[in-house]
Amino acid sequence: MHDMKPLFLIGYMGCGKSSLARKIARRMGVRQVDTDEMVEQEEGASVVDIFKYEGEEHFRLAERAALDRIIDEGLAPVVSVGGGLPVWRDNMERMNRSGVTVYLRRPARQIASRLSPYGLRKRPRLRGLEGEELIDFMTSDMAVREPYYLKSQVVIDCTSLSDDQLLERIVSVVEN
Repeated sequence: MHDMKPLFLIGYMGCGKSSLARKIARRMGVRQVDTDEMVEQEEGASVVDIFKYEGEEHFRLAERAALDRIIDEGLAPVVSVGGGLPVWRDNMERMNRSGVTVYLRRPARQIASRLSPYGLRKRPRLRGLEGEELIDFMTSDMAVREPYYLKSQVVIDCTSLSDDQLLERIVSVVEN
């Protein structure tokens, strides 16, 4: 199993990439990494603070450095990537060349209902938004990002799937 190509979970912030990556890794007995967590460790600051004090460009460069390390050093076979990572420069192509990309597709309203107040606070671009304003922002933001997400090798509509069904679907993709 250790020789498997990286599995990159892609999707909008809050769609469940990180928790699903942990479940997949546990199930397959392999390591899992999250690009946001890596950037926070490398930078010694939260994603929110990096955006606020260093700017989005600095964050995207740090995110790409994390992605390159994951791929070049084979850090982990299961990777959850930040929602904006696939949109920046050639990151999507880099992931497609290096591993298997899976887009977890969910409607904005469903993602919004999954986000806790903490989940909203830790996402710089969603801070201060709630209700229909949050859903409207997410809908238009997702429309910009979706063409990049749709470059994924596998697209899974998660709308009506339970977490367990989703886990089974992705494990079967990896194992076949």
